[in-house]
Amino acid sequence: MMSLPDSDSEDELPPGWEERATDDGAVCYVNQQTKVSQWTHPRTGRSKRITGELPLGWEKYYDEQSKRQMFLNKETQQRTNIDPRLAFAVEEPTLNVAQVRQRFDSNSRALQVLHGKDLHGRLALITGANCGIGFETARSLALHGCEIIFACRNLSAAQEAIERIAVERPAARARCRSVSLDLASLRAVQQFVAQIKQSVSYIDYLILNAGVFGLPYTKTVDGLETTFQVSHLSHFYLTLQLESLFDHRTRIVVVSSESHRTANLPADHLTVQHLSPPAEKYWSMIAYSNAKLCNILFAQELAQRWKQRGISVFSLHPGNMVATELSRNYWFYRLIFAIVRPFTKSLQQAAATTIYCATANELTGLSGLYFNNCYFCEPSKLAKSEPLQQQLWTHSERLISDLITTNN
Repeated sequence: MMSLPDSDSEDELPPGWEERATDDGAVCYVNQQTKVSQWTHPRTGRSKRITGELPLGWEKYYDEQSKRQMFLNKETQQRTNIDPRLAFAVEEPTLNVAQVRQRFDSNSRALQVLHGKDLHGRLALITGANCGIGFETARSLALHGCEIIFACRNLSAAQEAIERIAVERPAARARCRSVSLDLASLRAVQQFVAQIKQSVSYIDYLILNAGVFGLPYTKTVDGLETTFQVSHLSHFYLTLQLESLFDHRTRIVVVSSESHRTANLPADHLTVQHLSPPAEKYWSMIAYSNAKLCNILFAQELAQRWKQRGISVFSLHPGNMVATELSRNYWFYRLIFAIVRPFTKSLQQAAATTIYCATANELTGLSGLYFNNCYFCEPSKLAKSEPLQQQLWTHSERLISDLITTNN
């Protein structure tokens, strides 16, 4: 395989840096020594984009063996994974949220968001993908060629979900597989990560979708309140353990909820007891709201910590009281969800914002944003509290360290 010459831009890159182009044309800068990646030129601070058609005689194809997009010069038979248009990349204005035009809204469906996209060669790992919004997210991506790992506690339900997709698109069966993940156990998360790392070298989309709602007071095998561990702590641990499988092309999407606005976590002096309360201080609705606030706090802090690596992290609200299995744990919530069902989003509409965060080209280079109805939305004041974000991170790390040490 031959290599193309470096970009002929007059702005010479520092030693050890390389230019790479994403599938949507954004130019990323990667330091081969430190493995740091960023969307702006390390010297000029400006961003670039490639535009236009491939040069005459060149064609793009997906190589099944290397699992990457390749370029072929049909005249010389030169093959490379470097886009030949990089030499002609042009500078573009600094990325600005205000310049992103709203293309979709509350009525948009996931498949509309994906219209015209070819996701062959992409890999998505989705927690809780066997039902509800998680399933609709997996289905929509799979129908567009994406490989899907169904990270689920119930493997039989996950396999049934895969078969449902295969009825629509038989070729999708080979691209979908289920792997056991019990978020109520940190040891199970460890085992899951070990299994994934044996079979996967890279993850394009990590979609943290799973959660629980309306539970009576219960504890996990690790001794923590279940809503907190399943909805936040195990996802936190999972993400950090999978870090070696991410790079500047990866997007991490955290499914939160507008319920985070009713959370009662203290802005100062957060304690483990606030996060995982005892039975006498437990109320299922507040536990859910607090967990959803934790989702956004985690996403915001992660976005800051991994900003230099070029990894995009987003959180979102899928929709109000969508008809999923989330309400299955208490008859009263099932009744309420049934009553409002005619007035809420369909599963396709509810999955649209997740799909948008994972795949929208215009979000390349952005991070740390919260979305509702496929567009930016301001989260609560608590969610934007940097001290609270840092306190949650510290407590989460300490809890995991203590539990792992105890379990071993």
